[in-house]
Amino acid sequence: MPIAVLVTGGAGYIGAHTCKALATAGYLPVAYDNLSEGHRSFVRWGPLIEADIGDADATAAACRAYDVRAVIHFAAFALVGESVTDPAKYYWNNVASTLSLLRGLQAANVSRIVFSSSCAVYGTPKQQPITEDAPTDPINPYGASKLMVERMLADFGRAYGTRWTALRYFNACGADPVAEIGELRKQETHLIPRAMMWLQGHLDDFRVFGVDYPTPDGTAVRDYIHVCDLASAHVLALKRLLANGEAGIFNLGTGTGHSVKQVLVEIQRVTEREIPAIAGERRPGDPPILFADVSRARQQLGFATSHSNLRTVIETAWAWHRKAHPRRS
Repeated sequence: MPIAVLVTGGAGYIGAHTCKALATAGYLPVAYDNLSEGHRSFVRWGPLIEADIGDADATAAACRAYDVRAVIHFAAFALVGESVTDPAKYYWNNVASTLSLLRGLQAANVSRIVFSSSCAVYGTPKQQPITEDAPTDPINPYGASKLMVERMLADFGRAYGTRWTALRYFNACGADPVAEIGELRKQETHLIPRAMMWLQGHLDDFRVFGVDYPTPDGTAVRDYIHVCDLASAHVLALKRLLANGEAGIFNLGTGTGHSVKQVLVEIQRVTEREIPAIAGERRPGDPPILFADVSRARQQLGFATSHSNLRTVIETAWAWHRKAHPRRS
């Protein structure tokens, strides 16, 4: 029988791609999702349990029902701007509900967890690329909520023997190469899908959020990592924990930053369509530059990217968006 892995947020963008990667690697992914943001149609590689991470009893029951050996925890709200205007929502769901999740896992004697963290824990680092040893000083409640969970996991590890890994990833992007699943949200804030939604006629207000950053072209610089590479990294982290590896924190990125304008130029090359670079205001909580040092993940997890060159990112995302959002006439 394959080892069962509970995937919270398994009907979401990164969670669903990771479920596919888990199934390909021989595991049974058990998607655990309340479907507030996820999609039932994304659950294709294992069962779906429709429940909330804040329900410790439901978590424990799910783990017992499938003899779950480990958990990969994605379920969280992740809109930086919204976290600034409604921090209570983020601390309640991302922190308090994760505590309930951990108590449910304890009740079911599940002691291994891979946590979906974020580069937002670093805030505005003074040096680039960012190593895992850089100071953590989040500048928005979303990043603060992720850092709080990392600290909770460290405390649970010391007190209860929880084995954990936190993966701090940078900008997830792209889509499944055969376009089975992709980036699909009720409220889309990310650059690449917003640009493609505009090209398909599903968005009227495409703007570049900030053109006056202290960067070479004035737009924000980010480290764009393909979602399939992220999914592979979660499988590697899981294998390490199942082999009794030590707790660890790892950056997941490419080690290279691209500006918003550079990404838009590549989108225009791939789609052969023009995108108006309409200048908008900076979003609250957005630092000017973020890109990763991924040496630790390469050395300790065996992590390597195979889909994250910018052209592949754009091509796979464009194929998905043409399928998911046919162009309006």
